[in-house]
Amino acid sequence: MPQVQPSTDNGAFGDSLTGALSDLQGLQSTSNTMAVKAATGSLDDIHQATIASARAAVTLELVSTLRIRGVDAFNEIMRMQA
Repeated sequence: MPQVQPSTDNGAFGDSLTGALSDLQGLQSTSNTMAVKAATGSLDDIHQATIASARAAVTLELVSTLRIRGVDAFNEIMRMQA
């Protein structure tokens, strides 16, 4: 899984988040392709499909958790300003 490097540029968080979502889409696409190959019998090593599926699932869970934490932080900031 690619590691996100911190940056001092303006908009770095948004760029990092966009990159992470792009990586997630790539992992899900690879997982779907491997699943189709496994179902049709054209996949030589089932472990590749299992690993691709697990990577996509873990990455999706991570992105989902980050989204929830971000919304919670935003709501907390809004509550402090009220």
